[in-house]
Amino acid sequence: MITGLDGFMEYLEHTKGASRNTMVSYRRDLTQFSEYLEGQGIQDIARVTSISLNAYLLHLERQGRSAATVSRVLASIKAYFHYQFREGRVSEDPAELLKAPRVQKKPPAILSVEEIGRLLEAPSKDTAKEIRDKAMLKLLYATGIRVSELICLKVSDLNLAVGFITCRDDRRERTVPFGREAGRAVENYLKEAREQLLKGETSPWLFINCRGKQMSRQGFWKIIKQYAARVGIRTDITPHCLRHSFAAHLLAKGASLQAVQQRLGHVAPANTQMYQDYLVSGVEAGR
Repeated sequence: MITGLDGFMEYLEHTKGASRNTMVSYRRDLTQFSEYLEGQGIQDIARVTSISLNAYLLHLERQGRSAATVSRVLASIKAYFHYQFREGRVSEDPAELLKAPRVQKKPPAILSVEEIGRLLEAPSKDTAKEIRDKAMLKLLYATGIRVSELICLKVSDLNLAVGFITCRDDRRERTVPFGREAGRAVENYLKEAREQLLKGETSPWLFINCRGKQMSRQGFWKIIKQYAARVGIRTDITPHCLRHSFAAHLLAKGASLQAVQQRLGHVAPANTQMYQDYLVSGVEAGR
């Protein structure tokens, strides 16, 4: 039922500058929305009204979808109908006045400095796997990059001599420095472990799994959780936990909000402000 989806994707990419992840999410949301409309007997987008859109959002809530998920789906739908109205395919935009449910932001999961120390030293064996794991953990905490950026690093993105990595996404790239400790861990991985994991093969990726392939986000998440359990960390660790901890610890040491924003690659200052809010709330709770 959803028509003009390919054209909408081109509009997102070339006019709005949307990232690949955003485009994948929008396509998935709109495909599921289309299936719902077809089930309701609606075959023409011109027949979609604000009432049918509200009915779909209510349908998602009844399925147990979170407010954050419903808000994201609504953003996909609003962008799609704005595009269709802009192109003259619908006479009015049925999603224009719809409002997303309020999303209660959870505080970021942040480890203490002592917990971070235990986690980084958890890979203690001289196996290729644990040498790699220590390098990944130390580089992630030393830079504050996203897990998706870590696993997409290529060997050519690493400058050990100067101590920085280059992270790229669909729209921009940034250079992120790291300290000596992380540098030593990565250098040791390159000298002692990477060739063992490659097993005679070649790969452009800096960090590879035990089959010599690119490390996956899910694979690295399992690694973090295993080491956290090994050293008795009970916090519900997520792939973003070290990034959150890096930002909070940097601010606690006196770094400016703007400096941390640049290191994290945040576009909007509000995304970095939550770490400052976390520190302030912690201070107030301790009074």
